[in-house]
Amino acid sequence: MSYTTTAHINLNALQHNLARVHQLAPGCRVVAMVKANAYGHGLLTIAHALEHVDALGVARIHEALKLRQAGIKKPIVLMEGFFEAWELPIIAENQFDLVIHQVEQLQALTQARLTSPIRIWLKLDSGMHRLGLPPEQFITAWQALHKSVNINPDIILMTHFACADELANDYTNQQIKLFNEMTADLPGSRSLANSAAIMKWPATHGDWVRPGIMLYGISPFADKTGVELDLKPVMTLRSRLLSIHQQKQGDLIGYGGTYRCPENMPVGLVAIGYGDGYPRYIPAEGTPILVNDKLTQVVGRVSMDMIYVDLRKISQPKIGDFVTLWGDGLPIEYIAQAANTSTYELACGVTSRVEFVYNSTMSQPS
Repeated sequence: MSYTTTAHINLNALQHNLARVHQLAPGCRVVAMVKANAYGHGLLTIAHALEHVDALGVARIHEALKLRQAGIKKPIVLMEGFFEAWELPIIAENQFDLVIHQVEQLQALTQARLTSPIRIWLKLDSGMHRLGLPPEQFITAWQALHKSVNINPDIILMTHFACADELANDYTNQQIKLFNEMTADLPGSRSLANSAAIMKWPATHGDWVRPGIMLYGISPFADKTGVELDLKPVMTLRSRLLSIHQQKQGDLIGYGGTYRCPENMPVGLVAIGYGDGYPRYIPAEGTPILVNDKLTQVVGRVSMDMIYVDLRKISQPKIGDFVTLWGDGLPIEYIAQAANTSTYELACGVTSRVEFVYNSTMSQPS
């Protein structure tokens, strides 16, 4: 019997979530975000499974090269653009799409000697103030690109939202208005919508949508789970009971003795910890966890390799019983809320010690 902590990646759930994107934004082309190891789900397997998207989005060139080397032929968009001029011939040779978001990139690109033109996504900073050209530089940048022999004339115009996950916040409307004003007289496709905008801001859908977190079955909204939005979790993180102890009332559990047993009770040890990516800073009690698909709670402080679990509500627990940390039956949003962190950080933070199993259905652990 293996006690390996396992991340089960359900590729059917991925396809369901992609179908939701097409349902919510019909007629739009899709660039699927697979940066950061496909949000922790496994870059290459996820990319190969996303056959029915129009492009893949990554942050940096080494991610894009991994995809090309793995036989991925479809367009790949470098969302952060390029960092050094020496990358440009590699980008042109591999036919990567390139986001341009600052004047320094524009200058290096137009001065380079390339064997083939590059398709550009020109990014406007409409209010997030992270990446993007300010409005006063945007039109001039478009004109310079349009004149350059290094540039494919099909320039895609884009921006990114700061608050699309806050439905009562009017800032998104302000960003939409500015983007529309700045691009009104320019030809080319438009791309505005991230996951939250795909789901709740239909006016932003444009020509290209850029789903990220929703592809993996996770909600972009603080007050909703993915399941409530008709998404299916792609990752289910599982482990097993390593040992069971009968503790007495008043016993202190784990490092720092942060949990005191309120009565005589069984406490289990689960073979997972922050060394696997389970968050260390969850409270001493109350974080949900499933043992044999039955809901209970984590108790005590998370250590590197193990966590404690309250077994009072579990009928006849035994060593080897399987435990679900998040995913199928237990939304990752609940764990993120308990740990005062984001679902993005949890999914991306699963470590290489965890065994990844890819399948089209949820299988029982062996």
